Amino acid sequence: MIDSFINYLEFEKKASPHTVDAYRRDLTQFEEFLGLSFDINEIYLAQHPELRAWVIDLVDSGLSTTSVNRKIATLRSYYKFLLRSRIISKDPTYKLKGLKNPKKLPEFVQEETILAVLDESIYEPTFEGQRDKMVMEFLYLTGVRLSELIGLKWSDINLIEDSVKVLGKRKKERIIPITKGLKQNILLYKKVFEERFSKVGQSEYFIVSNQQKQSYPMMIFRIVRHYLDLFAQTSKRSPHVLRHTFATHLLNKGADLNAVKDLLGHANLAATQVYTHNSMEKLKAVFEQAHPKA
Repeated sequence: MIDSFINYLEFEKKASPHTVDAYRRDLTQFEEFLGLSFDINEIYLAQHPELRAWVIDLVDSGLSTTSVNRKIATLRSYYKFLLRSRIISKDPTYKLKGLKNPKKLPEFVQEETILAVLDESIYEPTFEGQRDKMVMEFLYLTGVRLSELIGLKWSDINLIEDSVKVLGKRKKERIIPITKGLKQNILLYKKVFEERFSKVGQSEYFIVSNQQKQSYPMMIFRIVRHYLDLFAQTSKRSPHVLRHTFATHLLNKGADLNAVKDLLGHANLAATQVYTHNSMEKLKAVFEQAHPKA
């Protein structure tokens, strides 16, 4: 029946060779487990207790949660196939639950590192250098998403009210305040922008390529990765890491969670609360270092 299932995947479902190999490997492994542990020679004879025992054995062997869940998905697909083929009358995976994936904390850049990354001495005074600096500063000092930065136009920046209007997910607008330092650097960037091209038009994009075309994701990724590579020790070096850094540093300094939620443009507080874990780790470290009974 394993061969019949594999044929079904290959010729009816048109599954990729990689997927087919993974399913075959999983089922062969389960078949061997049944034979050694329960003296069951046919997979279709296995019931829920045997399936659950295999999952426990996989977990005990140190297999990752993702890999275990993939093998559970293999079993579900296989037994549904047997059910449709009328080989079995009841699906033993009905009560088989997948494992919960551990929540990954967002990676962020330490404060002293981000200060080094934003040091103006590492950026050339040319248009390209000042544009790159603006990309790094803007992502960190406003917490905008990659897509929001790419879509930003000069008309969205209000230097009179020291704010920027951002069009976020689901076409939802939000206003983000900008610091005096960022305002000053925007004026410097505007100067080199106009020296390189011409007077800034209100409909023009804020961050552009060397040919004055709208920036694109890979361009921003390359800029961020280049400058983070100089100092940062994080495994991820993406624009989103700077957004994580923005939120984490605000919370570390005591910012209100609801205020951070509004700045990030999150629809609900649950999406913002993930950053409190990083803040809590810092609080624990301070407590253990400072409290006499820690």
